[in-house]
Amino acid sequence: MAAMRTFAPLAGLSAALALVAAGCGGGASVDASRAAAASKQAESTQARCAHPAGWQRLANRIAADVYCPGWLPDPLTSQIGGRWNNIDSVSRDRSYLESFVWQETEVGPNGAGGELHVNLRGYPGRMKIPTCPTGAGNSNPVPCFDDARGHVRSNGIDATLFTVNQGADQWHVALAWHHRGSLYTLSEHLAPPLNYERLLRYLKRELRSLVLIEPSRST
Repeated sequence: MAAMRTFAPLAGLSAALALVAAGCGGGASVDASRAAAASKQAESTQARCAHPAGWQRLANRIAADVYCPGWLPDPLTSQIGGRWNNIDSVSRDRSYLESFVWQETEVGPNGAGGELHVNLRGYPGRMKIPTCPTGAGNSNPVPCFDDARGHVRSNGIDATLFTVNQGADQWHVALAWHHRGSLYTLSEHLAPPLNYERLLRYLKRELRSLVLIEPSRST
């Protein structure tokens, strides 16, 4: 956040200098400024699903929209059925879980190991957060996503940040949002090599990269 606070005034200063140059008859500066703005806008809208076929099949299978991540942390890819896709699950209620994981076991006495684990879920026709068992035999189900910590807004999505999650999303930080009467979530495991700050950066980048895929209307 400190870096962002430092960047903001610098960005404002750069914009002011550009306006001064334009006021001095710098038509070329105006064109350059517009080109830079157009380039920035293009970068923000260039998210693409790298493996659309699998996500299209998923959307068709559940007859509902799905979100394909255009970016996942290396070495993960968003290919359903690919090397890193360890869970490809659709329930009877058409809710789905797509999980992508990379793990490295500890090597030697000083080996760090690590894990990158991203989950994407959708609950067609359901707006309410589902409940999950906690694992204890006599425990009552609890919300699968809980302890809201504000909002993350990007890519036309207003997502709530949850830090206490259950089931396959346990030990994850999750983003949840609504779209067309359905609940969608994106979560990532808080584990080395990620700390909380870096994990949030990853989640925000993943949210920006999401590509909405609608079910095919062809028969």
